[in-house]
Amino acid sequence: MVKTKICGITNAGDARRAIAAGAEFLGFNFYEKSPRYIRPAAARRIARGLPKRVKLVGVFVNESEENILAIARQTGLDFLQLHGEESAAFVARVKRVAPVIKAVRVRPGFRAVELQKFHGAAAILLDGFDPKRRGGSGKTFDWSVAKQIAAKQRIFLAGGLTPENIGEAIASVRPYAVDICSGVESKPGKKSAARMTALKRAVEKARGKKR
Repeated sequence: MVKTKICGITNAGDARRAIAAGAEFLGFNFYEKSPRYIRPAAARRIARGLPKRVKLVGVFVNESEENILAIARQTGLDFLQLHGEESAAFVARVKRVAPVIKAVRVRPGFRAVELQKFHGAAAILLDGFDPKRRGGSGKTFDWSVAKQIAAKQRIFLAGGLTPENIGEAIASVRPYAVDICSGVESKPGKKSAARMTALKRAVEKARGKKR
């Protein structure tokens, strides 16, 4: 059954609402250039009040190994999501602290064979490509590419997902999890309770169709 990750959590209220909307994974963005950036200390305070069943994912972009490990320990991260040009060797090193979700932006001409080097990652996150933004851009990509990859390995499907298209995405790709950020926001870094409720309904409907 497909799981839900809601990314770009910046406050405790949004975290609680995301969980109520069915999120099994919450993403905290530690990339300082992102409008959804959250300080590690703030993420730690939010994490303390969350159910243990909810997995915490730290999002990093070309961050140093030292800083990633320090933040992971400080905030109690369950997963490390690497959204930059991190090498396979880098993935292999940091996964000793927490499982790695390696994010890959799908450009035109993308080939699935490019993912083989990241065999040490627990999962691959496939995202839409934007020349300026590292995720949260609201851009989709060719889901047929994702479908081929999902048949062989665990993927998080991201990129322009919304309550309106999430059902089609799940039916088309059958990913391990869907990853939603801008699609449930009222503005960058602030989630919409109504949008998250709509997302929950759409995901539950899609799950029902799969059964």
